[in-house]
Amino acid sequence: MTYQCFSLTIENKVAHLVLNRPQAMNTMHPLMWRELTEIVTMLQRTAPARALLISSTGKHFTAGMALDVFGSDPDSGIALNDGNAGGRANIVPQLDDMQRAFTAIERLRMPVIAAIHGGCIGGGVDMVSACDIRLASADAFFCIQEINIGMTADLGTLQRLPKLIPEGIVHEMAYTGRRLPAQRALAVGLVNEVFESQEALLAAALQMANEIAEKPPVAIWGSKQAIHYARDHSTQDALQQMGWLQSGIWQTSNLVEAFTAKQQGRKPQFDDLPPLHSFEEAKYTLK
Repeated sequence: MTYQCFSLTIENKVAHLVLNRPQAMNTMHPLMWRELTEIVTMLQRTAPARALLISSTGKHFTAGMALDVFGSDPDSGIALNDGNAGGRANIVPQLDDMQRAFTAIERLRMPVIAAIHGGCIGGGVDMVSACDIRLASADAFFCIQEINIGMTADLGTLQRLPKLIPEGIVHEMAYTGRRLPAQRALAVGLVNEVFESQEALLAAALQMANEIAEKPPVAIWGSKQAIHYARDHSTQDALQQMGWLQSGIWQTSNLVEAFTAKQQGRKPQFDDLPPLHSFEEAKYTLK
């Protein structure tokens, strides 16, 4: 499949999604949203990979939303009508539609690694906040740009960032629009590691993705589910959920394979997650 805003490759069970419009600083717009949703949905349903790496091209990871996206003409972008109550009410489902693309990244059955270089601005922060792991090059910076253009960030940044970094840092970024440089992002825990160059960043991100891809996918999926549930619930609720989760995904054969492979000096081989089948697409003949 050929995309206009991305390139996608899958090798050794690692999917690599690249924002691929460097001449436009990888800005975000409706076509980009449609392609992202299509790609993430495919990865979720068919499970052709065990890890997803998201990287970018050009000077910046992404400069955020394209300036011409919002306006009064619905044929040229997204028209948000604040002139009457009905128009303002319609903003809710429009935002929900946009938020779902990044939520789909968060809910993928595989871990998602973001390799960030240059500017990660506006909607870029929304995107990488939904990823599991963030790595950065030394020239990377993060900016909640929305406040600089007179609006509140609304696609996930203000909901996810406070669960990733100290709330005071989120307040500072959200109120001032200041840039958070890579080294400070590392210090506050937004990124796991900072690399001197984009090349070193990509190499490390791919190495991590390949390491994840060698682990049992069902156990990786279970770990992701448990971590996300614990983030949003009490410890006692999360422990109870862990019992139910483990009872559903426990697989003795994975332990046997791991021990056997170690004894034999080889890499273990684990089953892929099976594809998902959509109910609405099921073949059914009316009787």
